[in-house]
Amino acid sequence: MTTDKRLATLNITGMHCGGCASKINTALLKLDGIDSVDVTPHEGKAVSSGSPLPDDNMLRDDVATAGDYTLTSVEMAEPATAALDPSTHQHHATAQEQPKGSLYPLFLIVGFIAGVTLLVAVSTGDWSADPLMRQFMAGFFIVFSFFKLLDPSGFVSAYRGYDLIARKIPAWGWAYPFVELALGVAYLLTWVPVVTNAVTLVLMLVRAAGVLKALLDKRAVRCACLGTALNLPMTKITLVEDLTMAAMAAVMLLILSI
Repeated sequence: MTTDKRLATLNITGMHCGGCASKINTALLKLDGIDSVDVTPHEGKAVSSGSPLPDDNMLRDDVATAGDYTLTSVEMAEPATAALDPSTHQHHATAQEQPKGSLYPLFLIVGFIAGVTLLVAVSTGDWSADPLMRQFMAGFFIVFSFFKLLDPSGFVSAYRGYDLIARKIPAWGWAYPFVELALGVAYLLTWVPVVTNAVTLVLMLVRAAGVLKALLDKRAVRCACLGTALNLPMTKITLVEDLTMAAMAAVMLLILSI
């Protein structure tokens, strides 16, 4: 079975920073037919997917309304799930490939957070599940919010490509890094654990739903979990990360109820 969902690379002049990317992202997502957008300002490109995509003139007019930007060309790709012959596949490989990047930085950062958590357990002698999970989640949210806040506008642009809430409410994308930071501090201070874990459970499940939809749609979007400082591809690891955090929050809620 095939689908009309198509990918297109929009070549845009006038972009210089994450703020430009955010404006382009917001403008394009308002168009009917566009499901996701991944803007790379330093390359002057925006990869969009949709079913079907708007025509070139509509895209050009929409980009112009976002600011002093010009859409110079549109490179269309075949439907994302269509069977391609070898020559066609080679011709469209660049437009359909996932954003290049490595998961090594993600594993390294999570490994450091886990290592610090274990060192705290060694120093305190407390190896029970609740403090171990609480300290890990405090480190996780604080460190990950730091990377998002390095380039807030760039994060918002990437995050709106797949988050279910941020796509409908742009302000949520701007607020999200601060929500993560607040959760990290709340876990660190053991502030109202029931509320902290309940909020984390809901947020992680909602985020996981957006990631799962992006994976099922085979969208070429960038993972925004570490902002734009590191180019991380959207993979199943992102989904596992969100579900693991949700699971830990659920376990801590269960422990609190006993």
